[in-house]
Order: sequence, then structure tokens, then C-alpha cells
Amino acid sequence: MSTLPVYEAEADFNYPPAGKPLKTWYKITGDLKTSRATPLIILHGGPGVGSSAYNVLADLTSAYSIPIIQYDQVGCGRSTHLREKQSAGIEFWNDNIFVSELESLIAHLGLTQYDVLGHSWGAMFGSRFAAKQPKGLRRYIIMSSAPSLTLWTDTQNKLRRTLPQDIQDTMDKCEKEGTTDSQEYQAAMGFYYSQFLCRLDPMPEEILQSLGLLEEDPTVYSTMWGPSEFYVSGTLKDWSVVDEVHKITVPTLLLNGRYDEAQDSAMIEFFTRLPHAKWVQFAASSHMAQFEERARYMEIVGRWLTS
Repeated sequence: MSTLPVYEAEADFNYPPAGKPLKTWYKITGDLKTSRATPLIILHGGPGVGSSAYNVLADLTSAYSIPIIQYDQVGCGRSTHLREKQSAGIEFWNDNIFVSELESLIAHLGLTQYDVLGHSWGAMFGSRFAAKQPKGLRRYIIMSSAPSLTLWTDTQNKLRRTLPQDIQDTMDKCEKEGTTDSQEYQAAMGFYYSQFLCRLDPMPEEILQSLGLLEEDPTVYSTMWGPSEFYVSGTLKDWSVVDEVHKITVPTLLLNGRYDEAQDSAMIEFFTRLPHAKWVQFAASSHMAQFEERARYMEIVGRWLTS
């Protein structure tokens, strides 16, 4: 079996509000120059969990010759961190920095045609980007996301009420006392994640590695989101792209899992407002179908992108 070409580098990202030069770390699997397939840019979740949970998408390169472009968004992983901006408000911590970073990376790579896959948070700012009808965007994939934080948190709280009562009680107690960084709260969240984030046991190392970045530098997540999936107190609390979804005119594929954090109630406003949409659900998956139903996931995404 031949080894896929992999290229890693940094791209300059000029974003004046940051007050310093920024770098975006990225990785390309496959060959942008020789492949006839349109490259696929991956927008990772979080915010702030990094790109390693999407390494498995190299399967698309092997099977369909699709070049995969992964990158760590600024504020996490191998890209420039922004700890000094923790006290900055919504004027800085909004989706514009991430849309601008994506636009900068596309320009850096000289892409004239590309596809985009946004997962969870990645599909939130990715939808803002796609609604601008950027030149070169051919197809768009929305995976396990929501077009507003209200829809997202409503869904999370419905799922929360399905958990064992002792888990719910622990969450309630810690949130009331402000001890969401405690070990007992994290253990309760660990149970939640085992039901609705990834149902594989053990959880794949690449997912754990991505989640570990939140502990290494919680700046982006804690500032924009808050203490947990259920309690969005950061700058994104009123975020919505609902009124812009209809502007996404390229063919769009919606993906979610039966046990997903992104239940149908979170995704439906995408489907009803998109002009050209197809929706596929993975019956045995939660939030990480690329691992939980890997073969079927790659077949559905690969065929849709190359059809």
C-alpha cells in the first residue's frame, strides 16, 4: 500500500484586532497539484479542539483521491494562541476572526475551487462563510451542528434530561455552586460524552487528543462558549446564522447521528432553509460518525463529493 503524501506548514494570518502577527498551522493529505478531485477543507469543532479528530478523513484521499486540508484554528493546537485576549469581549471574540482565517488560508493556498466540511462549531462559522457566497466554493457539508446557539442549547438540555438522575443532580449542583471545573462535574460530562459525543469504548485517541487541547488552553472555549455544552455564557450566547442560511446556494450535505448532540431539532432549520440540501443520518453514531461508522461515512461523503 502506497503512503499518502502529507505536507505540513504555517500560513501567515493578518488580523489587526489581534495586535500581533498570527500563524495558522495546516496539513494537506494528498496532492493539490496533481489530483483531479476538488480539495476538501475541514473546519474543526470546539471552538478550540484542534484538527486531529479528522485525521481519519485521509480515507477519502485513499479511496477517492480527494486532497484533505486540515488546520488548527487560531487560539488552539499548533496555531497562534491568544491567551492575552481572554478578557476581550464580543468585539474580538466573534465568528469573524475564524471566517477571516479561513479566507486567509484559502488565499494562501491559491485555491480556485474547493469544498468545505464544517463539524459542530466548524459548521457554525462555516455557514457564515458559505452564506457570503465565496468565490470557489463548490460544495458544502454541515456535520452535527446548529444554525443558532438557542437551538443548540435547547437540544443539549433535552438530552440532559435523559441522563440518570444522579448524573443530572451532580451537574445541577456543580453549576449552581460554580464548580464546573471540578472532578465530579467533569466525570458527569464524561458520561454525557460517552452517550452523545462518541459511543465507542475506548474513545479513539485522536478524539481524546483534540479534547485535551481544551485543557491545555481553554481561552477560546471558555471565552466564546462557557463552562459546558449546556451553559453558554460566553460571547456566542446570542449567536445565530438562521436568517442567512438561505444564502448558501451551493449543494449542501447535512450529516448527523441518531444519538448525536446535534439532534434533528438542532439541524432542521438548516434543512428547511437551504435551497439545495440532502440529509443523511447515521443510525449507530453520535457526534463522531467519522469514527463510529467509518466505512459508511467515507462512502457517503466520498460519493457525494465526487458525483
